[in-house]
Amino acid sequence: MTLAAGIDVGTGAVKAVIFDVDDDGNEKWLARSMKRIRQRDPMELAREAFDEALADAGLTEKDMDYIATTGEGEAIPFHTGHFYSMTTHARGARHLNPETRSVLDCGALHGRAIITDERGKVLNYKMTSQCASGSGQFLENIARYLGIAQDEIGSLSMQSDDPETVSSICAVLAETDVINMVSRGISAPNILKGIHVSMAGRLARLLKSIGAKEGLVLVTGGSAQDEGLIQAIREELEKMKGIEANVESHPDSIFAGAIGAALFGVFRHQKLAEAGTLLKAS
Repeated sequence: MTLAAGIDVGTGAVKAVIFDVDDDGNEKWLARSMKRIRQRDPMELAREAFDEALADAGLTEKDMDYIATTGEGEAIPFHTGHFYSMTTHARGARHLNPETRSVLDCGALHGRAIITDERGKVLNYKMTSQCASGSGQFLENIARYLGIAQDEIGSLSMQSDDPETVSSICAVLAETDVINMVSRGISAPNILKGIHVSMAGRLARLLKSIGAKEGLVLVTGGSAQDEGLIQAIREELEKMKGIEANVESHPDSIFAGAIGAALFGVFRHQKLAEAGTLLKAS
């Protein structure tokens, strides 16, 4: 049995999970915790999220065999090892849905398309540019300007009857577009749907560029629960010839990076044990 924690420090939230993996490779999820950053110290939140997950699992830090970090978590002082977020999202997505063949990581500041093999190994990937107009943070900012709660974005977008075109080139230009739309009386659902279409176009092109032509595409990251974005991605892929992919999310998609980190931590710990170098997190 191996006990491992995964801590994913993202731009918008810190996620922590704890896994128990037996000698036959059976993975058991023991606990999870998420803390929204909201201008707070991510390192302090990592400690809080980890301690909360430990308490929920009835464990202490000394019980852990490996504490793995990902995202911006390499600076966490109590971690055992760090893993690149692209690989952890791929591995975490495969845990959430073994049928996953491609991953769309829709984070606060970027989008990333990944193709994996049946073990969750990354075969190809590509990221959006640094412009924030393709990001969850941009969408959140627009919703705040419109006076809409984040959890209302998806459902409102799906009520759209005439989505308005939004600039997909620059976040500043896109925000200007939105201000003009509001002044012209464009409804919030049509504005949000227009933004979703713009974001989905970028993400769909990423999938096409890495050769994701079929199978299940699992959306991970902070925007994975945005049903309006998921639907817009499906619609954009339907327009593309040669792509028969099925886009889905998972209720725990936001934890994919932390899950992958924990499971890679288990693998690394077991390899070290086989080599005769037992490594404890404490």
